[in-house]
Amino acid sequence: MTRLNATRSDNFLEVITNRHEAGSVTDPLKKVLGAQVRDLRLARHLSQEGLAEELGVSTRYLAGIERGERNLTLDSVDALAEQLGVEARSLIGRR
Repeated sequence: MTRLNATRSDNFLEVITNRHEAGSVTDPLKKVLGAQVRDLRLARHLSQEGLAEELGVSTRYLAGIERGERNLTLDSVDALAEQLGVEARSLIGRR
């Protein structure tokens, strides 16, 4: 079995996440998640404060999620989806 050295695999991941060609990954999942959460909030006609209160998180924390700055665990995504009443995959699915 061949092992990749850390530098080579790090470079590979950087290339994958920074591609901007058609059909490639353009946004990190946390940005996709943030956009989905924001869209759900707006569809419910809620302010960030209102949704944050519903979710039991601070407004600042929710704002960080919506901006794609929070790196949530899969368990957190699952819990967030449950609180929002949607399937977890709908939060991370690309449009």
